[in-house]
Amino acid sequence: MAAAPVLVWLRNDLRLSDNPALHAAAATGRPIVPFYILDDATPGKWRLGGAGRWWLHHSLHSLSRRLTRRGVALTLRRGEAVAVVSELIEETGASALYCNRACEPWARCDEHCLGALDIELHRFAGGLLFDPEHMRTVSGTPFRVFTPFSKACLAAPPPDPPLPAPKSMVAPARVPPGDTLTGWGLLPVRPDWSGGLRAAWRPGEPQAQGRVAAVANTVVSDYLGGRERPGRAGTSRLSPHLHFGEVTPRQCWHAVQAGIAADPAAAPGGQAFLRQLLWREFSAHLLIHVPTLPERPFRPRFAAMRYPGSKAMLGRWQRGRTGIPIVDAGMRELWHTGWMHNRVRMIAASLLVKNMRVDWRLGAAWFWDTLVDADLANNSASWQWVAGSGADAAPYFRIFSPVLQGRRYDPDGAYVRRWVPELTRLAASHIHAPWQAPAAVLAAAGVTLGATYPRPCVDLGETRRRALADYRALSGSGPSADGPKTDRPRRMA
Repeated sequence: MAAAPVLVWLRNDLRLSDNPALHAAAATGRPIVPFYILDDATPGKWRLGGAGRWWLHHSLHSLSRRLTRRGVALTLRRGEAVAVVSELIEETGASALYCNRACEPWARCDEHCLGALDIELHRFAGGLLFDPEHMRTVSGTPFRVFTPFSKACLAAPPPDPPLPAPKSMVAPARVPPGDTLTGWGLLPVRPDWSGGLRAAWRPGEPQAQGRVAAVANTVVSDYLGGRERPGRAGTSRLSPHLHFGEVTPRQCWHAVQAGIAADPAAAPGGQAFLRQLLWREFSAHLLIHVPTLPERPFRPRFAAMRYPGSKAMLGRWQRGRTGIPIVDAGMRELWHTGWMHNRVRMIAASLLVKNMRVDWRLGAAWFWDTLVDADLANNSASWQWVAGSGADAAPYFRIFSPVLQGRRYDPDGAYVRRWVPELTRLAASHIHAPWQAPAAVLAAAGVTLGATYPRPCVDLGETRRRALADYRALSGSGPSADGPKTDRPRRMA
């Protein structure tokens, strides 16, 4: 009698290497049935955004080809996750189900419901560096501030070495029927807005692994300074690969540590990169312990905050027509490539929430739909950090000046010129605040405010003062307008 197969539920872990669930399932020697569920039906689930669906299509295509070359088919199903898993158990007669844990609220609910099914369940920690259930303060509570959390992580035993891809996998005698990837319609057609995404990205595990190698060998040497400059290729660009699980944080961790060992001069940049991994880890920690993070303020008193900003304001921000060059550059980069430089994400978010007074949840929803790296934990924690309602020490006093930020991090204006070509001919001294430039300078550069380029949608100074007053009223007290410099700005989505 043929051995009963085992099921491997792949979610945001679309890879063969360092995949604990797949590795353990293959090690049983039984036939394996790997499957992916497109779940747009589970109540409370955040439906994957347009840019994420584009990435998912190509990532699943890559994974399916890699599995097929090893003699195993990837089954695609659509529907409510637990119901689909139950159907697969009945159809295949599977004896066990293997999966890697996830941090989204609905995913954790799904895992809980799986325990009621008539099948042996094996869950693994496959997407984080440290077990979030074991990361606690000395008093035994979950962490609420990043710096103590990161120190606890660095004091813990290092993450386990990555697992290799399974040496062999046994295919079942009968593969359960599934959907076709093209039938899911994940790619935009009319119109096809994905040209910029295709030019900027190559989804899939092989590309992710190549990117990790490039980061470990070259990027980290300049990461400490280069990552803050949107006009330079100084960031890792690993975030979408990490979100879809084409690569794991511990693969990144060990690769960068090996790079530091080979070149000690790269240590400052390498350590800065590892801190970014820990911010991702902290965001997951928050979402697991506070599942309402995407919808409700982490700090309850911020539920009283009012956001009088209009839909028209939100629309100008979404289209990159705010009249604030560094923000417009970022929003246009996002629309074209599905990605935005992290420094600019924070500047754009601060302008929307604190100057334009638009609810942070609307900004988070736009990022969710347009970012290829849209991650519920990171997106929610980072937007709340900017809004002042999140887990950190008094960040609400930080209101980024987009003009000063632009001059500091895009001093020659290269980033703005790339994405806001209307301002190409302006000198660096004026490009971040064209409304302050003399009329003759604007005319010589071919810029007519209100015609070729918008006037600022808000008065930055006045809206800053108003926001600070509102935040002080909400908190009941507060220091000076500049506020304390208690922690470094965190990573957006």
